[in-house]
Amino acid sequence: QVQLVESGGGLVQAGGSLRLSCAPSGRTFSNYAMGWFRQAPGKERESVAAISRGGDRTYYADSVKGRFTISRDNAKNTVYLQMNSLKPEDTAIYYCAARGGSGYYVGTNEYAYWGQGTQVTVSS
Repeated sequence: QVQLVESGGGLVQAGGSLRLSCAPSGRTFSNYAMGWFRQAPGKERESVAAISRGGDRTYYADSVKGRFTISRDNAKNTVYLQMNSLKPEDTAIYYCAARGGSGYYVGTNEYAYWGQGTQVTVSS
């Protein structure tokens, strides 16, 4: 079993930055591909970014390309989502997810483990 704990959410003005962190526990972190998802009120959960277990392959949703960066530090057992130039439409609960495998994955149904989420609110 893998437990995921997100941190770093909060309230920020448009144009600002936040860095989310996710620290899985319970298994060897470097065995897992990781993803960040978000869900806004009344909308479906969507993929934001994903990273392979070695960190050599990444994916970004078109809506965040050039603004968000996913990275991981396997020595610290942590995956990050650096969010810059935030917009009000980025407001959502952000979730960290993990699964085994050598690639990166973007579907919600492709992940076995999920965190509880952290709220990100961007004011205009």
